Amino acid sequence: WQTENGVLLPSLQSALPFLDLHGTPRLEFHQSVFDELREKLLERVSAIALEGKVEERYKKLEDLLEKSFSLVKMPSIQPVVMCVMKHLPKVPEKKLKLVMADKDLYKACAVEVKRQIWQDNQALFGDEVSPLLKQYILEKENILFSNDISVLHNFFSPSPKTRRQGEVVQKLTQMIGKNVKLYDMVLQFLRTLFLRTRNVHYCTLRAELLMSLHDLEISEICTVDPCHKFTWCLDACIREKFVDNKRARELQGFLDGVKKGQEQVLGDLSMILCDPFAINTLALSTIRHLQDLVGQDTLPRESPDLLLLLRMLSLGQGAWDMIDSQVFKEPKMEAELITKFLPMLMSFVVDDHTFNVDQKLPSEEKGPIPYPSTIPEAFTKFLQENRIACEIGLYYILHITKQRNKNAFLRLLPALVETFSDLAFSDIFLHLLTGNLTLLGDEFALEEFCTSLFDGFFLTACSRKENVHRHVLRLLLHLHHKVAPAKLESLQKALEPTKQSGEAVKELYNQLTEKLELRKPSPAEVTETPSMELPLPTVPTPASR
Repeated sequence: WQTENGVLLPSLQSALPFLDLHGTPRLEFHQSVFDELREKLLERVSAIALEGKVEERYKKLEDLLEKSFSLVKMPSIQPVVMCVMKHLPKVPEKKLKLVMADKDLYKACAVEVKRQIWQDNQALFGDEVSPLLKQYILEKENILFSNDISVLHNFFSPSPKTRRQGEVVQKLTQMIGKNVKLYDMVLQFLRTLFLRTRNVHYCTLRAELLMSLHDLEISEICTVDPCHKFTWCLDACIREKFVDNKRARELQGFLDGVKKGQEQVLGDLSMILCDPFAINTLALSTIRHLQDLVGQDTLPRESPDLLLLLRMLSLGQGAWDMIDSQVFKEPKMEAELITKFLPMLMSFVVDDHTFNVDQKLPSEEKGPIPYPSTIPEAFTKFLQENRIACEIGLYYILHITKQRNKNAFLRLLPALVETFSDLAFSDIFLHLLTGNLTLLGDEFALEEFCTSLFDGFFLTACSRKENVHRHVLRLLLHLHHKVAPAKLESLQKALEPTKQSGEAVKELYNQLTEKLELRKPSPAEVTETPSMELPLPTVPTPASR
């Protein structure tokens, strides 16, 4: 039996006794021969998949699959069967069903085979994608609530290319491959989840996924996605954190080029523009444009570049409503935004310039001119009722905080208590604000500054919004040593978590309490201090001798 079933090589028969002398079992020898042959077979299968005419090569692989598939559950043969299936562009339906029905086989098969199963099985594909999407959102939230507060490294610091190297984007890209049907399914999942949760991070993923496929030059998908060139151009702007004139014209060309009957593409474009990274770029560019206009003595309505930025902001901010209502029309821009709100922002810039010039002038008897402390009622109203005005207003406040302009910050802060859809208490804004406030660290020692910031703004929402509670604690963890002790004590009481508070708030509060305990001098130190202040023994001076 051994002779009949062994390796039929005449020269081997005389060599095998050597293995016996070394105490090597025949099983071990046969196993190593088997492994070697299997490797050779796997190499051959991969080679067949690339040689000869297309029909012939796949015919060979199909015959091989037919012969070997019955052994698919044998661990030693399974890799060969899986390799054959991997190289077949279309595995027979019957075989796919058998793989799908068996959990272990499904787990073991290559992503190329899974794609063929997924494209006709949306629910199964959804089960695979869902944990990845949850992980993605969690990663974004972890960055926003990170304990490292810095003005240099914030949520928007990583470049688009770096972000696309993230685990989730890479996994999704691999799962989709060149399969347009799977790509469409992922986009459908993202739209549905965006509608259900209003979470803008799904819009980021929509753009990142398309650009990740673009990086791999997967033209099968990029050429059929009507947003590809628009996203590519916007991606370059996000990288520079500014929309320059050339790219602005390019983006305008895409928007103007939406033909009648193809308006549905606006839904996708609005989702790409709703990505926080896009909004951030557009808002920063808007603030920069407004400052330039002040220098040029030009009104906002006379700047086509500024109007285009507003048009894109408006499209991005209207994404949810557009996808929800399925009415694919660009939102109408309110004239007052351009004729009243933006000039008002420009007047704030002028106030700053005037105040700075006044400070430099030699003071006369009438004393220094105070900084304007009131804000026009219309400004507060715009922030409450107009989404785009609110977004631009918030970015202007971030801008003055970054410039360490305490006067302007304290002047405009009261307007943030009530904003459109509570945008001033959104995680992205608070993440950026806390980062920028580190530049005003020394101001935290002043009672007036702390009262305006904490009592006048943060604490108004802490009890009803847990995220605000978390951001304040993050800020204090970073700056507690700058705050006046009396104020710090009252803040510690005000920020104490309630029974309803989540674990994250309790954890942050405990960290803060520990830090404050470490700062308090211990009782031992307190009692020892007087001993250091004993009068020094008088040493007779040479004169008194």
